[in-house]
Amino acid sequence: MDAREILKYVDHTLLKAFATWEDIKLLCDEAIEYKTASVCVPPCYIKKINEAYNDKINICTVIGFPLGYSVTEAKISECTQAIKGGANEIDMVINIADVKNKEYKKVEEEISAVKKVTGNKILKVIVETCYLTEEEKIAMCKAVTDAGADYIKTSTGFGTGGAVLEDVKLFKKYLGEGVRIKASGGIKTLEDMETFINEGCSRIGTSSAIKLINDANSVNL
Repeated sequence: MDAREILKYVDHTLLKAFATWEDIKLLCDEAIEYKTASVCVPPCYIKKINEAYNDKINICTVIGFPLGYSVTEAKISECTQAIKGGANEIDMVINIADVKNKEYKKVEEEISAVKKVTGNKILKVIVETCYLTEEEKIAMCKAVTDAGADYIKTSTGFGTGGAVLEDVKLFKKYLGEGVRIKASGGIKTLEDMETFINEGCSRIGTSSAIKLINDANSVNL
């Protein structure tokens, strides 16, 4: 797989708390130049990006991030404002405490409530696999499917671990038809990206893709 093909799968990401507008502009300029799937950015920058770049860029943002334990009403409000500001894709973090309490239906209901707000926009559900047992991961596959979300996403990148192939394989086995997979967290090499894509991931969340490709000088972009 060549570099251009890999970049079509990448949500070019910058979610550091101290990201400046200059950092975000560089991210956006790179995303446009290299034709990444989207930029994944903090909610506070959505409106400014939309005003500066309009339809030149696909904006993804995060809600309930990174810990997931804000109440459903807060996530709905975040989602509403994000879409109003110009976001096309929402990556939401589940309430992991609810999962640990075996309140799987409650998790499904929250995802469904957020999906009602996103409408025809893309909703990706971050389940933070590093904190879950296999039983809980399987339950989350069902919750994400039954709630009508578009993607299940492995990780925030802020937890104790990131994406692993075993989880992607598990997801493929238990997700319903039409639910796609996003791998994120700890994906630091071109080989990693290609491996996850070949395993069936439709999106890769990383801040490293463009730097890695430029460093490798693998193709003329």
